[in-house]
Amino acid sequence: MIVAYRITKARHARHAFDGEGARRAGGRWNRPGLAAVYLGEGVAIATLEVLVHGPRARLLSDAFRLIRVGIPEDAALDLPETSLPPGWADPASHVVSAPIGSQWLQEGASLALRVPSAVVPFEHNILLNPAHGDVARLEIGEPEPFLFDERLARS
Repeated sequence: MIVAYRITKARHARHAFDGEGARRAGGRWNRPGLAAVYLGEGVAIATLEVLVHGPRARLLSDAFRLIRVGIPEDAALDLPETSLPPGWADPASHVVSAPIGSQWLQEGASLALRVPSAVVPFEHNILLNPAHGDVARLEIGEPEPFLFDERLARS
């Protein structure tokens, strides 16, 4: 079983696995219009991903939840960094990586795709396809309160 983590605002915890936020806004690995759920392979990388994608002031003012997810190993594919074209991790653009993840989502090749983190070298995130037939095989834990260390909110 692969274990991954999702940190979400408490008010969104009920819908943390519908992929709606990513469908509306798009992300590093998906174009707008395609639902996807982003997880960190560990709590630390999940924390850093939240930190780089939102205002720091909200880390302390909003209530967050941490959700542990078990993913069957046979339901996941690995996307090694060595297979990615130059520019895939560009912080200002998802023009290289979004088509790769979007194709994976549209093909329904697997429930989960392990991808390299653009934030921290040697770390990984996991992209879930909420429309995949194996979604019922996920072991989704109860949302637990999650507090960010106040030092992360400093500028």
